[in-house]
Amino acid sequence: MVRKLKFHEQKLLKQVDFLNWKVTDHNQHELRVLRCYRLQPLEDYTRYNQLSSAVRELARRLRDLPERDPFCIRASATLLDKLYASGLVPTQGSLELCDLITASSFCRSRLLTVLLKLRMAQHFQAPVAFVDQGHLRVGSDVVTDPAFLVMRSMEDFVTWVDSSKIKRQVLEYEERDDFDLEV
Repeated sequence: MVRKLKFHEQKLLKQVDFLNWKVTDHNQHELRVLRCYRLQPLEDYTRYNQLSSAVRELARRLRDLPERDPFCIRASATLLDKLYASGLVPTQGSLELCDLITASSFCRSRLLTVLLKLRMAQHFQAPVAFVDQGHLRVGSDVVTDPAFLVMRSMEDFVTWVDSSKIKRQVLEYEERDDFDLEV
């Protein structure tokens, strides 16, 4: 036999929804992403997570429309073009690729990750210092925000600022020839 709940116990029980209980396993994934991509403020991760869920929802709604609808075809093509240009999807294949977009997809197009991919830095601490000190530019603009998202077309234009000591050091290193040093 179960005893009858007191008034305050009943009131507390109404506030808790046991059917839709939040699972805390997502917190481990969140911490892994924060650690992997060195995201400082938690706001960036939540913002990226909200954006990725909005993109997945938009793709789901476009898939629910009739396939022959001209608006559906045009909107799907536009969405896939923008996602491909921003580097969030690998190809412009179909809307099923939008289901793969996560907060990590946005983190992979951040300036710090692009610097690692371009081998302008060896680990995450160095690019943070480079960006904070103003050693990098994207196109013609000097970037001082480590959370700057680099579009796929702009990856080739990530370079050192002309007055940067790091650029001078890299150029000096490239000018040296191993054959000349052996003599």
